[in-house]
Amino acid sequence: MGRIYYIMGKSATGKDTIYKEVLKQRPDLKTIVMYTTRPIREGETDGVEYHFRSISEMEELRDSGKMIECRMYQTVFGPWYYFTMDDMQFDLKSDANYLMIGTLESYEKMLCYFGQDTISPIYIEVPDGIRLQRAVARESQQKKPNYKETCRRYLADEDDFAEENLNRLGIKKRYINLELDECMKSVLEDIL
Repeated sequence: MGRIYYIMGKSATGKDTIYKEVLKQRPDLKTIVMYTTRPIREGETDGVEYHFRSISEMEELRDSGKMIECRMYQTVFGPWYYFTMDDMQFDLKSDANYLMIGTLESYEKMLCYFGQDTISPIYIEVPDGIRLQRAVARESQQKKPNYKETCRRYLADEDDFAEENLNRLGIKKRYINLELDECMKSVLEDIL
């Protein structure tokens, strides 16, 4: 039976970097590419980080009845949707293991859809001050930095990843990402 390893954490904790590094070192892991209606960022590729879709395309996909989970974030640019489709990417009856990345909310919905015995959480954590510095530095690299949206995301994460939410979902282990190599070592030890 296959397993899903689900990477999550607040913004600017290094989730994307860890996700990519795990895949380099564990090419046997299959990936699940989620969908979003947010604009593609500089350096991203459609079908790699996300499947980038318009809102009307998302509505067509939802109407197909294969949407596992969807969440909307009200941004300074308007609503952005992130969603996961049961679009033939999953085959948990095989021995294949999967690597995903997402939010705590999406993790919870995946738990409901697939069951607790199928998904292992990998919660990445960084002290708040360092996380804020990383978020601002990352945003400053954009052609048109939007620090207002960076701050909104930072503050929203405080509520989304509140300790009571983590406890409710049984997420106890923290992978502290102050030193990437140490964090990676710990993550890789837990992926069977």
